[in-house]
Amino acid sequence: MKTNLIALALISGALFLTSCDKDEMPAPLTIQTKSVNDLPADTILGLTAMGQPYGSGKYTLYSLEDNKVIANTDSATTKWDIGFRGTTIITNGGNSGPGAGGAFVYIGAYSDLAKIPADSTFRTDNAPTSYAIRTGSGNGWYSYNGATQLITPIPGRVMVIRTATGKYAKIEILNYYKGGVTPDATASDNDKLMKQRYYTFRYTIQSDGSKNF
Repeated sequence: MKTNLIALALISGALFLTSCDKDEMPAPLTIQTKSVNDLPADTILGLTAMGQPYGSGKYTLYSLEDNKVIANTDSATTKWDIGFRGTTIITNGGNSGPGAGGAFVYIGAYSDLAKIPADSTFRTDNAPTSYAIRTGSGNGWYSYNGATQLITPIPGRVMVIRTATGKYAKIEILNYYKGGVTPDATASDNDKLMKQRYYTFRYTIQSDGSKNF
């Protein structure tokens, strides 16, 4: 009888320890969706004598894996994945950086992109003539209305990014203006000008290296 009680105690203890181990070791999270608000992208400093807006000319570099801005002094490293300057978006690959970066624009709903299609082709930057994310109104992620002088994201355009280290992410640009609100068409030219180049976007990154979201 005493032997049976000892055995039962040992089994109970083992089950308790196993339960504790399971509670203390949650399954790793590989898919993460994050939001970024008002990311400055070479914001406008003034106007030239010809009336053209200008900024510093530098990209805001961003790490999708770490969800943070990377200093321009690290532009020649793989610490960043994408860069923003005005409406131009670069990836850390090609002649924009030393990483394995690339991208293409997926046409469809953000939520519908659960897996990168097998026949997808990732482009790389070849500045200044071409970029993985094409520039120009209607070519990539945005459209420009000459009458209102406003820039708006095109619905159903999702940027699929290969990061500097070869992971995969999808990005949807939600707004291009400070506060995440596009100025009214009747707003002043100065208001439209000075509030632009602030990105609000969401992205999902697959940290295990697979192409599933």
